[in-house]
Amino acid sequence: MKPTLEDKLVVAISSRALFNFEEENRIFESGDDAGYMRLQLERLNVPAQPGIAYSLVRKLLRFNDDGRQRVEVVILSRNDPVSGMRVFRSGLANGISLLRGVFTQGRPPFGYLRPLRAHLFLSANADDVREALRAGFPAARVLVDSVQASDAYPDEVRIAFDGDAVLFSDEAERVFQSEGLDAFQQHESTKAELPLPEGPFKPLLAALHRLQQASNPAMRVRTALVTARSAPAHERAIRTLMNWNIKVDEAMFLREFEPDFFFDDQTGHVDAAARHVPAGHVASGIRNEG
Repeated sequence: MKPTLEDKLVVAISSRALFNFEEENRIFESGDDAGYMRLQLERLNVPAQPGIAYSLVRKLLRFNDDGRQRVEVVILSRNDPVSGMRVFRSGLANGISLLRGVFTQGRPPFGYLRPLRAHLFLSANADDVREALRAGFPAARVLVDSVQASDAYPDEVRIAFDGDAVLFSDEAERVFQSEGLDAFQQHESTKAELPLPEGPFKPLLAALHRLQQASNPAMRVRTALVTARSAPAHERAIRTLMNWNIKVDEAMFLREFEPDFFFDDQTGHVDAAARHVPAGHVASGIRNEG
């Protein structure tokens, strides 16, 4: 029977987010398409080194170890099909099962997210990420200079999320930006029992929750809400998650949580986090307008 993407957590990822293709990418960005393809062909049997999102992908695919296909990773790349061969060979050499790929040879790939039913799109291309977010898909620009994930928790997928403009809408952030801290605190206190509207990454959090509920105990998902909200504004965030019937393991100290990936809408926060953990920028909300 032909395999389908029904009832799976689907991660679409660019080749640069999954593997270290920075040397090759410099040739690609220079406009030397022929030179880029030639180099990839010459290195066809040379496995690429793991990239920033490799740990996240490898751990998610371990949820399939008992034979039930709960997670699928699809390569969604501006690369050409020749480079695609190296991507799949690199996956095999690095012990991860990659079964599907879309290679657009320079054209924007985000239009494939809908037929793939993707729950997450990771790419090093900022424009592709913005278009994916506009289309309603959780997406982040991977900071390729981030440090690699810790190997301290081999049986846990650890993912950390910022709150406003990532898991939640930027409703409260807009109050803070336009009226200041006191107005923000008052706004959130008076609405403490009213759930925040969904943000762009709520569908991914829900999909991770379903994955955890349906899985065997060999692997588990551990999530963290990393937020600057202090009392009393933090209460609305916690109540929102309770309203969604989704549990997170709240962690206020990102470095100590040691996530496989961290998502945030503020470039300053992402740049700082990338010195310690794999990080991605979510170009969502008021701070990313203009």
